Amino acid sequence: MSKQKTWSDRFESALNPAIAIFNASIGFDIELIEYDLTGSVAHAKMLAKTKIITDSEAQQLVSGLEQIRTEYQQGNFNPGVEAEDVHFAVERRLTEIVGDVGKKLHTARSRNDQVGTDIRLYLRAEIREIQQYLRQFQAALLAHSEQHVETLIPGYTHLQRAQPISLAHHLLAYFQMTQRDWERMEDIYKRTSISPLGCGALAGTTFPIDRAYTAQLLGFDRVYENSLDGVSDRDFAIEFLCGASLIMVHLSRLSEEMILWASQEFSFITLKDTCATGSSIMPQKKNPDIPELVRGKTGRVFGHLQAMLVIMKGLPLAYNKDLQEDKEGIFDGVKTIKGCLEAMTILLEEGIEFKTARLAEAVAEDFSNATDVADYLASKDVPFREAYNLVGKVVKTSLAAGKLLKDLTLEEWQQLHPAFEADIYDAIAPKQVVSARNSYGGTGFEQVHQAIARAKSLLEIKA
Repeated sequence: MSKQKTWSDRFESALNPAIAIFNASIGFDIELIEYDLTGSVAHAKMLAKTKIITDSEAQQLVSGLEQIRTEYQQGNFNPGVEAEDVHFAVERRLTEIVGDVGKKLHTARSRNDQVGTDIRLYLRAEIREIQQYLRQFQAALLAHSEQHVETLIPGYTHLQRAQPISLAHHLLAYFQMTQRDWERMEDIYKRTSISPLGCGALAGTTFPIDRAYTAQLLGFDRVYENSLDGVSDRDFAIEFLCGASLIMVHLSRLSEEMILWASQEFSFITLKDTCATGSSIMPQKKNPDIPELVRGKTGRVFGHLQAMLVIMKGLPLAYNKDLQEDKEGIFDGVKTIKGCLEAMTILLEEGIEFKTARLAEAVAEDFSNATDVADYLASKDVPFREAYNLVGKVVKTSLAAGKLLKDLTLEEWQQLHPAFEADIYDAIAPKQVVSARNSYGGTGFEQVHQAIARAKSLLEIKA
């Protein structure tokens, strides 16, 4: 490793090689190089606009920076640990290309506001990509929903069968969760789109810079009002990891259900070969690896959020080296949720098939229509709590007799209460039970069709 000194003549020797490796971030912040170059181009143009450097010098700087971009994209720029970080690597290479004018690029700028700008530019771009992944996932949920409006599935509370519902209604619940994820990312984008460039190390600069101009060039909505806040703020990163964690919560919940549904005990879905794996020893097995991996990867995103909170909770103003630790969690969080969203979308699109015959059996073999018996009596002026208690006794005696409610004769019904008539059988038929729940947002088929129409309109909204 090179003994070259990175810092000013205040230092008489280079870092101990082991400490240099420990201190370096180039191994991961190279991910920011394109954003660092873009930010530096804007900074160079601003320096010329404000007459801090000449137009000719700015043109040389921009040309050199774009040459570095090309070199990197072609695989010809690969700085090592001796560069310490991506910012110094770029500045050093720029000086090699354009000479001493390259040393002027850092005028009126600190690595503190520079890295803050880079990470925001990176995250803004990634948020937009994540929103597209969310839309694709929603589209896959919606496609199944349109096919299964009148397919019934047991609805559960406490993992006990509660009431039958439309399968589309169940899937649309995840659509709505994902919509909140999309909207949350939109909100986080707004707070990521604030420029710290020009805040300097912590106190601003003596040069007559134009922060609004660089913010405009970089597409930021506004600039930080306080230079101390600008270089030390990582609220946007915490918010992003919180939003990412909620995306993973929703994916993990659906994953858990798919794992259950694919089991022999439920047998609600069939896993197709393109999205399942086998056992190394048990040839009959078909394993739900995709949802299991998504469920497992949720923990690592939670961990990144916790780590970011711990990093920030004790930092005095302004910049501290601890903030170097913000990037790896953000980078991995981005890659993890994009990978999980893509995998779950593929699983929905081509990896599962709902077993409609089995689902129809499932909703016909339990007492999940008991509430509808109570509602039936309530509609005939029997107080609901009285009806509720009566139906509880009916279920108890039916279980003892090995019968379902549909198996009771009209005479047995009327012995329980004279309000029962022949239409009780229609009232407790599974499709009628579902169809009757026609309140706004309910599982009734009419409501589900309306929900699908609203969902389609949401998919047309672009970030």
